[in-house]
Amino acid sequence: MSADVRSFFGRPIIIGGGIAGLLTALHLAAEPVLILSRTPLGSEASSAWAQGGLAASFGVDDDPVLHLADTLAAGDGLCDAEIASCILNAAPDAIEALANLGARFDRTPEGALLLGLEAAHGRRRIVHAGGDGSGQEIMRALVEAVRSHPSIVVVEGVEARRLAVEDNTVRGVWASCSMSPVFLGTGRVVLATGGIGGLFLDSTNPLGSCGQGLALAARAGAVLADLEFIQFHPTALDGPDRPMPLISEAVRGEGATIVDETGRRFLEDLQDAELAPRDVVARAIWTHLANGHRVFLDGRQKPGAAFARQFPTIASTCRSAGIDPARDLIPIRPAQHYHMGGIAVDRDGRTSVAGLWACGEVASTGLHGANRLASNSLTEAVVCARWVAESVAGSPIGRRTRSTAREIPAPDPLPSRSLLSRTLGVKRDGEILREAVSALLPLAKRHDAASDPAAVGLMIAVAALRREESRGAHYRTDFPDRAAIARRSEFTLDEALATAREFACSSTLEEV
Repeated sequence: MSADVRSFFGRPIIIGGGIAGLLTALHLAAEPVLILSRTPLGSEASSAWAQGGLAASFGVDDDPVLHLADTLAAGDGLCDAEIASCILNAAPDAIEALANLGARFDRTPEGALLLGLEAAHGRRRIVHAGGDGSGQEIMRALVEAVRSHPSIVVVEGVEARRLAVEDNTVRGVWASCSMSPVFLGTGRVVLATGGIGGLFLDSTNPLGSCGQGLALAARAGAVLADLEFIQFHPTALDGPDRPMPLISEAVRGEGATIVDETGRRFLEDLQDAELAPRDVVARAIWTHLANGHRVFLDGRQKPGAAFARQFPTIASTCRSAGIDPARDLIPIRPAQHYHMGGIAVDRDGRTSVAGLWACGEVASTGLHGANRLASNSLTEAVVCARWVAESVAGSPIGRRTRSTAREIPAPDPLPSRSLLSRTLGVKRDGEILREAVSALLPLAKRHDAASDPAAVGLMIAVAALRREESRGAHYRTDFPDRAAIARRSEFTLDEALATAREFACSSTLEEV
C-alpha cells in the first residue's frame, strides 16, 4: 500500500469491484474516488458470471406497470412497491446508459434490443449481451471505463476488514494488503461486495463471496433486513465443479423442459410449469431428488440445434462436462444463487449508519421481497448505482480521524460451510435451525478467521428461525403456510446475538 493511497482522506471509498461498485464509481467520478477490490477487477465478481441479463420494459407490449406486477407477484408480499416502481421505471434509461458506456447488447437486424423471456415474466423484457454472456460483457465495458478514468484510483489485492465508526458515523476503513494492514480515513463508504455463495457447498457464486459486506455493516452496527430469503437457482449443472455452473433460466424461456430419468415432465402440474417462480421450481426439483429421482434439463427440441448459437457459454460448459446440449439431457439440481436480504437501505442506498451506503446484492432495497424475479438484480444494481453516487456526492466528507492500522484475519467460511448448507437450504425446519444457531453462536463471538462468516450465518439462521411461516424462498416444513400479514424482518448483529443466546438458553432448559 503506497503512502499516496493512505493520504486519500475524505475520498469516497467503494468496497467491491462488481457492476454495482464500478458503476457507482463512474457516476461519482466528478471527484476523486477510491475502489478497493480484493481481487483483480472482474476476476471474482458474481456480476461477470451473470447469464440472464437485465430486465426492463422495452417491448412495445410492455410497460413498467406490468414489470412491477410480475416483480410483486414473485416477491410474495414482501416487496416495497414504491421503491420497486421507482427502480423499474428508471431501468430502461439506466440500461441505455450502459450501452453508451460501451456495453454491446444483443440487437435485432434493425438495431432494436433483442428481448428474451424468463420465468415469471409476462413479457419478453430481458436484455442480453452475447446470448448468455451479459455479465461478462457489462463488466468488460465498465472495467475499461474505470481503468481509463483519471479520477478513479483502483487498488487491487486489498480487502476491507472493518469499518471505523464513532457515534454511529463512519470514520474510515481498516484494510489488509500483502505488505501490511492500513487505515483509510473517510466519512463516505459504499459497500458493493456482492453475495454469500461462499458460505454454501453448492453455489453458483464465486467461492470468495462469503458475506464480507454484511459482516462489515453488521460489525459497524447497521440494520440488516430479510436475511432469511436466499434464492436457490433450480438449474445448476449437477457435477463435481464448485462453484456450480449455472444453466440460465433463459434456456427454459426458449422452450427447454425439465424431466426425470423416466422422461416425465414432473412439473407439468405446476402453474406455468418450468417457468414458475424460481422458489417453486427449486422446491419441486429438490423434493424429486430427495425421493430418489434424477432431474435433467431437456433442450434437445428447443432450443435444439440453435442451443450453441443462443447460449454459447452454457454450451461450452456442457461440452467440458462431456454433454452436447443439443443431443443430450443436462443433469441439474438447485444451488444457492442470490441473496434477497442484505443491509437495509433507503432509496438512495443509505444505511442506518451515517456515511455508509450499500449497493447491489449486499443491499436490501425492497425490490426483491421474498423471491427475486429473474434478471431484476443487475437492473437494480445499474439503477441504484446512480442514486447512491448522487447521495454520496451530496454528503460531507467527515472529519479527519487518526487510527492505528489493525491486523484482522481474512474471513474463513470453511468452519461454517457444511452446517449452513445443511440447515439453510431449500427446505428448513425449527429443529435444524436451532441446531445452527447453537453451533454458530460461539464461533461468531470469537475474534478469528471463522467469526465473520459465522456471524453472517448466525444472523441468517436467527431470521429464519424467527419467521414462522413459508413465504417465497423461505420454506419451513414445520410452518408450511403463509402468514396472513407480510412483515419484513430487520435487526442488528447485537440483537441477533441476544436472540441467539435466548434460543440457546431455552434449548438447554428444554433438555433439562
